[in-house]
This record gives sequence, C-alpha cells and structure tokens, in this order.
Amino acid sequence: MQLIPCPWCGPRDEPEFVYGGEPAVRPIPAGSVSGEVWSDYLHFRTNTKGRARELWCHSAGCAQWFLLERDTVTHAIYAAIKPGATA
Repeated sequence: MQLIPCPWCGPRDEPEFVYGGEPAVRPIPAGSVSGEVWSDYLHFRTNTKGRARELWCHSAGCAQWFLLERDTVTHAIYAAIKPGATA
C-alpha cells in the first residue's frame, strides 16, 4: 500500500484519499467562452507520463485539498503542497 503525505496530517494510506485530477485554470467568465474552449477545459487532460502535479483530497481525514507532485510511472512522490503555498 502506498503512503501519501498529507500536508496537514502526515503520511496516510492511499485509500484515505481521493484523486481530483490535474490542476487546470477555469475559463472565466465561463458563460463568455466558446463551446470548444469550455469542452476542452472539461474533457481534455494532458495525461502526463512521468513527473506531474495532481489535485488530491484527504477525504477520510482532514478533508483538505492539496497538490501532489508524483511520478505517474513509478508512483514516487516528490512533494505534497498546501493550496497557495509556493513550491
């Protein structure tokens, strides 16, 4: 079982977490963008192979969202970052 380092609670078992996808900037205001731009935002991801940043939530713990830097091939974890923190 993989341990994920929650920035608030420390290392916890992976089943306590929920994957939230890759971070993306939402088109603002949403009502003024084309259907194509909105569709791209909703449905298309880069699906990075290797080192990537992802959103995760510690749903069975503190319920906080954070960025996780990990390798999608080896599952090595490099950093868990609180929202708004610089890293």
